[in-house]
Amino acid sequence: MKYIYKITMAIALFMVSSTGFAAIGQYNVVLVHGFQPDQLQSRPDRDQVAADGSDYWQNYWLQHADARVDWPAHERIEGKIASDYLWPALKTLSEQETCLSGCILVTHSTGDLVARYLLDNQANWLNNAGLEPLNIVGTFDFAGAGGGVELANIAVNVAEGGGWLNHAMKKAVSLWMGQLPSKDNIGVLNDLKVANARQLAMWPDNRVPRIRFVGNGSDFLGATSPFIPGSDDGVVAAHSACGAADAEAFDSCSTAIEFDGKLGYVQTGVRRFMPSHYPLLMGDKYSHLTIFNPWHKGKVTATDPELVLGDQSRIAVDTVDEDGWFGKKYRFVKDSDRDTLSELVHALPQ
Repeated sequence: MKYIYKITMAIALFMVSSTGFAAIGQYNVVLVHGFQPDQLQSRPDRDQVAADGSDYWQNYWLQHADARVDWPAHERIEGKIASDYLWPALKTLSEQETCLSGCILVTHSTGDLVARYLLDNQANWLNNAGLEPLNIVGTFDFAGAGGGVELANIAVNVAEGGGWLNHAMKKAVSLWMGQLPSKDNIGVLNDLKVANARQLAMWPDNRVPRIRFVGNGSDFLGATSPFIPGSDDGVVAAHSACGAADAEAFDSCSTAIEFDGKLGYVQTGVRRFMPSHYPLLMGDKYSHLTIFNPWHKGKVTATDPELVLGDQSRIAVDTVDEDGWFGKKYRFVKDSDRDTLSELVHALPQ
């Protein structure tokens, strides 16, 4: 229980700043990357997995990180990803006391799902080894795939040769993965199937706040969107990225504001969330790949200028309200016309 107190106090320290966030305290940053489809065929060794993990973040977050948790896409989360990659990484982080004063996980895409499994198990694993559990004060999740990916369902069907699949569905999978998968290289795609993802560590005992950053653009000119329910970032549906409790067709992470910042009731906004999941920033033009990279894609909005967490601590965001045509009202994060979404988020304690 001593870790719950640390988490509460750490998150309570977030304050408003001119760039969207600020933080008091010194927390280390640990990166957890997303799905790398080329690894399904290349089946990289440990050294290559580490090299790929470094390359994944090199455009922005690598320079701001203190450590990474790298994992291979051709394995399963509850299999060798856990035993051969998560456990050694956790052991090293504990032995080196990386998170002794608190650390924040920054995840992208499938890294969200990997992190959920890590958070659910790290204390038991490390305690059983006689090591100190990690003091993880929160996570920053970009385009989180923890709620599953509908394209993964299609990809597995393609690989297994089951079901009826038309040309457009296969094209959508190939755009996402850069290839069509075969039955001998499915790997973590099994974990990304919506039903499977939502059964993996869904009710963790450790209530680490999971702060969500969500896009609504596309890297594929909208070609994948017909196979993804509701709004999406070209790969992940809003239900997953927002952290919704239900895998339904949602068009916003909020019932009070749209992706483009327009204020007003959103009938298809998310109402129920997975435990400790808090969507904060939404970027209407940010896609699955641009959301965590240093590429500006327009203004960003906030689900709420002051996000209240489960323990009543708060994260405040500096926003500006603007008038639009025909009496419409919009809300944007201050300086989001200039700073990228990742730059806005980068208030990680350094």
